[in-house]
Amino acid sequence: MMDESITNPSYSPNLEKQQVTMALKTLPKRKNVSSGSPYPVLPQRHYGSAQQIFGSPQLAQRLILISSNMPAYEVLLDSVKVGIIPILYEHDGVTLESLLYRVEKMLQGLKAQSIGVFAEGDAGEIDLIQGWKINEKNILNPQVREFWEKLAGFAVTKAEGGSLDIFNPLAASEAGVDVINKISTLTGLEVSTPTGISAGSHRHVCSEWLGKRKATLPCVTYFNESKLLSWCRLADVLQEALKTVRKQLRPYLRETQREVCGRIIGHFMYESMSLAKIQENRELALALSEGLVAVSRERCESPLEFLAAFLTQRCKGADGRIPNLTFLTESQSSVPLNDFIKDTKLQRDSADKRTPFARELVQSEKNYVQMLEIVRDVYAAPLQAALSSNRAILSAANVQIIFTDALAVLEMNRTFLQELKERLNEWTPSQCIGDLFLKFGTGLKTYTNFFNNYPVVLKTIDKCRESVPAFWAFLKRHDKTVGTKMMRLQELLLCPSRRFEEYVSLLYALRLHTAADHPDRGDLSAAIEKMKQYRNFVQQLKQNVDRDSKLSDVQQAIQGCPNLQEANRYLIQTQDVSQLICPNMDISPSLRIYEHIRDLRLFLFNDALVMTMQSVSHLPFQFASKTTCHFLASVVLHRLLIEDIPDTKYIKNAFTLQGPKRQWICITEDEDDKFTLLSGLQSAVNAAVEQK
Repeated sequence: MMDESITNPSYSPNLEKQQVTMALKTLPKRKNVSSGSPYPVLPQRHYGSAQQIFGSPQLAQRLILISSNMPAYEVLLDSVKVGIIPILYEHDGVTLESLLYRVEKMLQGLKAQSIGVFAEGDAGEIDLIQGWKINEKNILNPQVREFWEKLAGFAVTKAEGGSLDIFNPLAASEAGVDVINKISTLTGLEVSTPTGISAGSHRHVCSEWLGKRKATLPCVTYFNESKLLSWCRLADVLQEALKTVRKQLRPYLRETQREVCGRIIGHFMYESMSLAKIQENRELALALSEGLVAVSRERCESPLEFLAAFLTQRCKGADGRIPNLTFLTESQSSVPLNDFIKDTKLQRDSADKRTPFARELVQSEKNYVQMLEIVRDVYAAPLQAALSSNRAILSAANVQIIFTDALAVLEMNRTFLQELKERLNEWTPSQCIGDLFLKFGTGLKTYTNFFNNYPVVLKTIDKCRESVPAFWAFLKRHDKTVGTKMMRLQELLLCPSRRFEEYVSLLYALRLHTAADHPDRGDLSAAIEKMKQYRNFVQQLKQNVDRDSKLSDVQQAIQGCPNLQEANRYLIQTQDVSQLICPNMDISPSLRIYEHIRDLRLFLFNDALVMTMQSVSHLPFQFASKTTCHFLASVVLHRLLIEDIPDTKYIKNAFTLQGPKRQWICITEDEDDKFTLLSGLQSAVNAAVEQK
């Protein structure tokens, strides 16, 4: 993608770098009402305050920040109780400063009784915004430290009952506990987080909370209980459905405030979840189906007694005992949250606190291996058998491409599971598991091969399904059946990508209950680092795929756009603005009158700003309009000058963008959009300048 200008013969990189840096420093600042430290801000305007929207100032409000990075965040937003102030923010397009600004603007001088933070992460870190995963290593970074100190300034003091509720399970790991202690010191507030671990899901929010002595947990304080539990169970499923729903509904709700738009979409999804709830009870449906099949085979006089005995035998754990329900396991949405806490307390009072976590680890591994065995038994084995009998459904080459790596992963984890079972069968308080994970970590090349070939595998499946009728019929016969736990082949192949996140969570919990002088302590710490390292590798692969997909979508959305596909480029945010022109620039700035030229849509990437012209067309008999973007110009960020235009009686929310040869005067619809855009531009330009 080329820059919008032709390089000037007198162009000096050092001089231009100084100009860009100085332009960023001249953007307006204001004192934060909380701590007095300056940060970029826009001129004051009159807005509906939290007092006007949510009630009387005598009653301190509760406020919760919800990241757009959470799966199915619209359903989560719809779960927020009436009277709670929700702030939905863009994970990829917001800065720490703009996040503080939104809190300040919403509260309008009031103090919150408590502030909640609901973002992605794990037991050791908070994925607050893009570029800032808050953990024990960066919690004292000046920018991060300033954020927590200022955020605490918007809440009442600890003596008045003020608290900071973080929905990541930080209390379930030592690294997380260290983060909690440091945040508590920085803020002076009581910091509470979930203590439970729920591998591969978000059910930890319903576990017992550290630091909460009251009967009401934060998850119930902020959210409707039944809706939250439904979200916990179905978040990943809903996320896939919401991708389509967002595209369909957002054009109709474009002018609606983001939080309201999110609530509408979330409510729509929640009301449509009855079928999804039935689909989610896969394990129960599978067990009942197998039981009924067994009853039909056995000619017994008492079918009910036989079915009861069959189900009892089936639910026994790896050690031959029926496992106790704990916060580590899935719960039905009708179970009250207090039951989660009782189960957790029972486990904490046990003689050996490591035992339930070791059992959960083995059971989790057993479930994972069973999913991989479905790939082998239901799909790979019949296709290979058809090859051997000269009735091939797929060619030997395609069968090998699709299944070789998955079966290698299965074999590796079957061996690992067997070793874990042997340790559990010989379990004592001094037994070790960490060394098994270290041994397992030496063979991760098998997983690397799987992930490297994963895109090719999916393309091969899609291609064969379309071009080989027999394979289409084969998939139609086996996908989403009881034998595949109501899943498709492609869904089963997703399991390895989620497994390392589960390993990290389970190992964190096990180490938390392992004494410092325990022989397993050192190996567990090393195993956590090894699993985290590989988890980060998998997350980076996912992020690259997501970024490439967004780039491709933008490329298709902009007519006449040059090639956007460049190494390490990713989209940060988009923003609609209007371009203005001033007929007379010679008069005083406060008296200047501007005229509208056209509507623009800005695409901010990490290395460039792409400007497009919007054209809107309306169709007969339809409410929604169609917006088309036409490429206008692009500016590399390290050559972009940003200048604020102070509000006057004639113009508000305006600013200028200056490239090497052209200038654009832009205006946003409201103050929030301008502040978010300028904050994102500042951060991106600073990063681009530092790299040059």
